[in-house]
Amino acid sequence: MQSDESKEMDLSPEEMVRFASHIALPEFGVNGQKNLKNAAILCIGSGGLGSPLLLYLAAAGIGRIGIVDFDVVETSNLQRQVIHGTSFVGQLKTTSASARINEINPHCQVDIYEKKLTYKNAIDIIKKYDLVCDCTDNFPTRYLINDACILLGKPNIYGSIQKFEGQVSVFNLHTNSPNYRDLVPEAPPSELVPSCSEGGVLGVVPGLIGIIQATEAIKIITGTGAVLSGRLLVFNALTMTFKELKIMHDDEQKIIDNPSIYNKFYNSGKDSPEEEEEVSITSISVQELKSILEKSSKITALIDVRNPSETSISKIENSELIPLCTLENQHSIQHLKNLARLRKLYVICKSGKRSAKAIKILKAHKIDAINVAGGIDEYSINFPESLITSYSKNTSD
Repeated sequence: MQSDESKEMDLSPEEMVRFASHIALPEFGVNGQKNLKNAAILCIGSGGLGSPLLLYLAAAGIGRIGIVDFDVVETSNLQRQVIHGTSFVGQLKTTSASARINEINPHCQVDIYEKKLTYKNAIDIIKKYDLVCDCTDNFPTRYLINDACILLGKPNIYGSIQKFEGQVSVFNLHTNSPNYRDLVPEAPPSELVPSCSEGGVLGVVPGLIGIIQATEAIKIITGTGAVLSGRLLVFNALTMTFKELKIMHDDEQKIIDNPSIYNKFYNSGKDSPEEEEEVSITSISVQELKSILEKSSKITALIDVRNPSETSISKIENSELIPLCTLENQHSIQHLKNLARLRKLYVICKSGKRSAKAIKILKAHKIDAINVAGGIDEYSINFPESLITSYSKNTSD
């Protein structure tokens, strides 16, 4: 398998030594390793799933790897995103991942795309590669990857994780192979699907799932073994069990043949993120919040939209917990409307992302609120002494 833009390359003497254990496999040999060197694989997302996948693809000798990610490395990522290190906190994940890949395999060409994958750029990016590894964490992007791969005839290696569970499959291996829409015809509401930071995840789970994705990519490139096409592999870390589910292709499934209309098929008919109407959000820093709480606590209300398990670790005194997933219920909205008549509302979460979502929801209900940029993470760095923490409660005299 070879991408459109690459020219076939032979193995160097150093590579013959480096990949001797691969070459010794009868199923691989020199030709199998050459196939890996001449392959081009695109990894979309370099977080929990992308980290182990990229490490092992680079170590295996993949000649060209593309990485799509616009996020930066945060301290909370390091529990599971093993390609990144402490020294790269605050830097782009693509920069961090590229540096680590070059240390593992200097023969690997790394293409960096420091941008969000959208329907406007997906075709141009994906068409350069032999196959795609979907290491994302949201439904709109998964559907976009799926549809672009169908249009371009590219295999799509899918992985997902949540808490103690993970799943893997290979979509669009051939023309009539099942694709992601056969597994998930319609996305559930976004508020029902918490991210890793919101719902939590055992750090080793994405490691295992990402490595299985890498294994499937290597098998496809080398033509080795039976690929997970038409099969969904489900892993549960709590019971240490694997189970396999069969996926059937729907022959009557609608084919999305125009990238410009991808957004119409996303979450509950909503537009994709880049097409949503811009909502103006007013934000303040954690330093400003601290000053406001000290000077005018009686006329302000701080709403914490994290989950209860997160606030049990640390929280700001007198903040009120209303998890984002319950924000739009009638009781919460009415309560916040009443509160907004008496006080100025400030919204905080872990990093400022969920609170920004909360601001948009509140605006839709004609409730004004101000976002706290950086969230509890930033607040804990600047004012750790003013947080109520579970470990301080448990500290003995």
